[in-house]
Amino acid sequence: MENLNLPAFEYKIKKQENKPFIWDEIRKKHVLITPEEWVRQHFIHFLIGNNYPKTLISVETGLKYNQLQKRSDILVLDRFGEPFFLIECKAPKIKIDQKVLNQAIFYNQVIKAPFVGLTNGLQHFFCGINFESGKVEVMKDLPIFPA
Repeated sequence: MENLNLPAFEYKIKKQENKPFIWDEIRKKHVLITPEEWVRQHFIHFLIGNNYPKTLISVETGLKYNQLQKRSDILVLDRFGEPFFLIECKAPKIKIDQKVLNQAIFYNQVIKAPFVGLTNGLQHFFCGINFESGKVEVMKDLPIFPA
């Protein structure tokens, strides 16, 4: 798999029907490694390494947008169980552009997390969302998880 601009971590891979599966700490099962999944797993471990409690991280959470069933890649809840940080993961070959930001913003209209992140494993963008003004503010760093 491709080297990413994220810290390495110890991962467990197994082969099933000649396909590679990686252990997902959050879902507690092996999942098929796709380029997007490779990015998601690295980003999950990046969050855990930055003091995000793994018990408050969920993966592929279902949501309804315009009557369509969608799934968010990574959703972090705060200690009160409220959405804190929504992360959209893409494969490394997918450019992080306005279309990707729009997708995350659309999902976040349902979820209402104050922070949104976009990553393809090579580039990472973080935004703060002000729901009152409707403004999206680009941030330099990963949002700090509240103590």
